[in-house]
Amino acid sequence: MLLSAIDIGSNAVRLFFSNVYQKENRVVVEKASLMRVPVRLGADVFSHHRISKEKEQDLLKTLKAFQMLIEVIKPVGVRACATSAMREAGNREEVIRNMATETGIHIEIIDGVEEAKIVSSVQNIDLLKDYQYSLYVDVGGGSTELSLISHQGTERSHSFKIGTVRMLNNKVKDREWEHMQKWLQDVEKHYPNVLCVGVGGNINKIARLYGREPEKNLPFTNMEYALHHLQKFSVEDRIHLMGMRPDRADVIVPAAQIFHFIMKTMSAPFLVVPRIGLADGMVNLMYRQLVTNLH
Repeated sequence: MLLSAIDIGSNAVRLFFSNVYQKENRVVVEKASLMRVPVRLGADVFSHHRISKEKEQDLLKTLKAFQMLIEVIKPVGVRACATSAMREAGNREEVIRNMATETGIHIEIIDGVEEAKIVSSVQNIDLLKDYQYSLYVDVGGGSTELSLISHQGTERSHSFKIGTVRMLNNKVKDREWEHMQKWLQDVEKHYPNVLCVGVGGNINKIARLYGREPEKNLPFTNMEYALHHLQKFSVEDRIHLMGMRPDRADVIVPAAQIFHFIMKTMSAPFLVVPRIGLADGMVNLMYRQLVTNLH
């Protein structure tokens, strides 16, 4: 079944097409194509609490292009979700209304806990069977979503206002770091044998550069090295010498700092990086709902 997801994040807006099917009692999400546009809504919102007219026009043009592709490719289902930046924009209702009128795309704002649950719905990691619990860590532009999963379902989830674009704009408060640290320490105290799982574009890139293949994991020592190594380069050098996109080159260090902080607090020996994100979770849940409705 071909499904499509639009993920409107604080850093980028993504259009994801995926073939989704059932195999041996689990849902398989196979990426068909992904388009990513660095609109960076968070740059406005985290400083001025509004989406500017310029950013709104950038979003509109992006969604118009996405809608044309959707009309040609004809997926069975489409879902559009917006996260941290849109959640905090004072003019979000007006922007969402304008997008629906101009493109026909209806944007659903999801809160941080819902975002964490959507991402963690994709449990395609072989290592999970060896662990009683897994902590999904999704670092975005505006927030970090943490979701503790057991074989019975979600045990705990929390959203923290700590994100890469927010950090670049110096908008993360010290008490938010303290709040996250306490939450993680409480998880470590009450839940033994936790596997840490990193999701999102930044950790995917870090794992490709510094991780272990084919295990798809990143040892803590490698994470520590990655952070120190990336900090040695300027943004321009990360673009020209390391081949990063401009909108990845500036946020990758804050992302590394967040993941390092979480791994250190949890005493995690390594981080599993299965290369999934919010869009994977969206099509996974869409598929389950469509199959349920058919039966």
